[in-house]
Amino acid sequence: MIKLGELISLAGVKLANFKIHCAVPTGQPPSPLEAYYDGKFQEWQENQNRKNFPCSHVLSLIQLGGDRWLFAGVFSVHGVVPVQEGNAKWYRYSTTEVPGLEHLVGHAVVDFSKKFRQSYLKGPSYIDRLLVGEIRRTRQTIADFPGYRGVCISIRLLRTILRQDIPSWRTALSNVAGVYLVTDSQTGKHYVGSAYGDAGLWQRWCAYANCGHGGNKELMDLLAEKGADYAEDFQFTILEVIDLNASLENVRSREAHWKDVLLTRQFGYNSN
Repeated sequence: MIKLGELISLAGVKLANFKIHCAVPTGQPPSPLEAYYDGKFQEWQENQNRKNFPCSHVLSLIQLGGDRWLFAGVFSVHGVVPVQEGNAKWYRYSTTEVPGLEHLVGHAVVDFSKKFRQSYLKGPSYIDRLLVGEIRRTRQTIADFPGYRGVCISIRLLRTILRQDIPSWRTALSNVAGVYLVTDSQTGKHYVGSAYGDAGLWQRWCAYANCGHGGNKELMDLLAEKGADYAEDFQFTILEVIDLNASLENVRSREAHWKDVLLTRQFGYNSN
């Protein structure tokens, strides 16, 4: 396998005093991969809870799963300033992406076995362990629709899918009615809802993307209490797909079934 460092060098980019940032989910939205899909990875990376980049360059990798990482670019570090808002304190870096690596950014998938927690690595110590397992012909983007049983997405990713109007998602979600589940990833509580009408799940989920609560009173009350940004913790999945021609009574009957199964009236956000 060829080394990532060799490809970077062949592109004329010189790395000396640099860190390798292994970007992994922190538990707070958005995840680094979601930020990348949204075109905001650089902004995501520039906000750090510590002075993690005492270097001239940062080589950025985003975890795809296990030992596979997406090469997200090399960034020049220009400075850092502390930020204080209430009791929260973090550091905001100023960076620019190094040009000349466009053929690798979002294309190169790196094999790197990292069996330790540290995410900010001394570059020279690890660069030779970054092996390029794949160079994709097209830049990594949100995957095509994974099938109704495979949907499990955050509201941030849902908004990106809707904004980009990804054809496979639009077609699949517009062609069925159904029962869906909104999960509060902070508490584990659920809300069961249903979609019917001409545009099916696509139109219904557009409402959530626009306002966070989709017009549901229970979720509106929750966001009124917690703040609108709390919707960033919502996750969406599909419990059951139903033909668009099914009667409203049939759809609501299936919705009630899932509320009973998941006990969302007693322990979740459904009130009826």
